[in-house]
Amino acid sequence: MSKKHNFSAGPCILPQEVFEKSAEAILDFNGIGLSLLEISHRSKDFVAVMDEARAIVKRLMNLGDDYEVLYLGGGASLQFAMVPYNLMKVGGKAAYLDTGTWAAGAVKEAKKLGTVDVVGSSKEENYSFIPKNYTVGSEYDYFHCTSNNTIYGTQMKSFPEVDTLMVCDMSSDIFSRQIDFSKFDLIYAGAQKNMGPAGVTLVVIKKEILGKTGRENMLSILDYSQHISKESMYNTPPVFPVYASLLTLQYLEKNGGIAAAEARNEAKAKLLYDEIDNNPLFETFCVKEDRSLMNVSFKLTDESKKEEFDNAWKAAGISGLNGHRSLGGYRASLYNALPIESVQVLVDVMKSIK
Repeated sequence: MSKKHNFSAGPCILPQEVFEKSAEAILDFNGIGLSLLEISHRSKDFVAVMDEARAIVKRLMNLGDDYEVLYLGGGASLQFAMVPYNLMKVGGKAAYLDTGTWAAGAVKEAKKLGTVDVVGSSKEENYSFIPKNYTVGSEYDYFHCTSNNTIYGTQMKSFPEVDTLMVCDMSSDIFSRQIDFSKFDLIYAGAQKNMGPAGVTLVVIKKEILGKTGRENMLSILDYSQHISKESMYNTPPVFPVYASLLTLQYLEKNGGIAAAEARNEAKAKLLYDEIDNNPLFETFCVKEDRSLMNVSFKLTDESKKEEFDNAWKAAGISGLNGHRSLGGYRASLYNALPIESVQVLVDVMKSIK
């Protein structure tokens, strides 16, 4: 069976090399005669995996020892609760930027633990742009934003200067572009969007910000400090997703790192957006200045062409192009591992619709 052009939003395309090495490890990990899935997470073989998986993140992000890297379960959705639980002071408040469904989910959870001020929102315009011209003062315990919005196809092109801690959900664009990661006090990301399979979440946190909420008798499983003290093994980690994420990051590192990935991603996005802008049959859902490099959400301007277009892209071996159920239309996710050749196939299909 030939490999399809995978535009899925997550779980998503990963490098073929990662699939092959992961498959080998499931059968026989490191030549020890045991599968990765059956060895102890305390064994030296897997401890080495976890150590390198944590170290490579700091290398790629150019962060020092003042940051700690964690691999946790529960998805980014669990971080919606862990962030305020660990950072919002008792009786305190936090500032949130509402740019989409997942940002709104983070707001909802944080409100259960304290006061939340939404300092900017594009909800009334169906999240078609990134809010700007807002301020975040020192009265807040932290500011939370979402760097990329997979459903609506918007992305923060820059980040504000805030007078408090900066927290960012980078689930769908982490490691895709060069960012000064040291601007952030806490970054989290579900792996399944760009860096590995579903089942593990990356958390990068500046250690000095912890333990200042005044919250007593914290639940251990929700306490970042507990996970840091156990080096991401407070409980049994999701061994396979961690290993596959390590392989993905090693692949990224040896292929030019984040800078090279950004150049490739910009080329892919330009190819597709140029076709959308020049083809009267297609248009995006969002304003041009906030278009995402990772998730291109678009729609037909003539719905009578839907059957023809759907049949054409499926016949071309394209998968995962349907838009999110809440928005409709189409969504092409251009994650790091997607080759530009796949984007060209999609563009050729779009050109063929008359």
